[in-house]
Amino acid sequence: MDLVSLDIFRTVVEEGSVTGAARRLDRVQSNVTTRLRQLEADLGVALFSRDGRRMTLTHEGRVLLDYAHRLQSLVAEARAALMPGAERLRLGAMESTAASRLPGPLARFRAIRPDAVIDLVTGPTDRLVGDVVGHRLDCALVARPPIRLLADDPLPHPELTERTVVTEDLLLVAPAGAGENQPPAALAVLEPGCTYRRIAENLLVRPAAAEGRMVRVHQLNSYHAVMACVAAGTASGVMPRSVFNLLAPPEDLRVRSLGPVETVLVARRDYRSAGFETLAALLAEVA
Repeated sequence: MDLVSLDIFRTVVEEGSVTGAARRLDRVQSNVTTRLRQLEADLGVALFSRDGRRMTLTHEGRVLLDYAHRLQSLVAEARAALMPGAERLRLGAMESTAASRLPGPLARFRAIRPDAVIDLVTGPTDRLVGDVVGHRLDCALVARPPIRLLADDPLPHPELTERTVVTEDLLLVAPAGAGENQPPAALAVLEPGCTYRRIAENLLVRPAAAEGRMVRVHQLNSYHAVMACVAAGTASGVMPRSVFNLLAPPEDLRVRSLGPVETVLVARRDYRSAGFETLAALLAEVA
């Protein structure tokens, strides 16, 4: 087992096929297949369950994938420590944070560390936390709800450290003419795993259901789409005030605060990086 074989294995998993992995790695398919079979022979286990062209990870394959991600992360950290010019920071962020809080700090990071590269990906809190724990990301900006709403939340996590960056004011934005302090008939939110969605469901959807009233949930892909639904009168939307202010909303909407929600920077407890410390210091100035 070597790093090249693990990289090939990880790429096959990510691409879903030997063909896709060979194309991405610029290798012939037979070479990728041979390296996979050599890896399985070396470990004495089957990493994939093969059904025609379909390849599904076995239990042993899932275990190895976790270690492959960790080793990839450690190799990147070692290179960054020995060759500062090669540092690459894999940063995750909620869509709302990327839009409203990150442009300034990332511009200053580039000015301070022109030798370093930040790979930014966006997603919901649950996925980002899982990617940091699984070594697919180095750090992430995610939402941590109030203590009373922590029951279904991935934070706090025993393997992660947290640094508070900013406290957002979470809003319920309702169409013009909506009843004040009345639960919405429909709610526009982002995908499952979004902490803001989970808070809204806990505060609005579940209590209404307990009283025999149904709140329809519309899942959308962006806050622009959420605002469009609100403006059209289709549903009420949930978003932090920082995003609400960016969207230039119609003046006649009804806005109600659902309370404060902290945005925190999470990283693995064993993660060390000069670039990470620089970014953390810049983010500390956001509030």
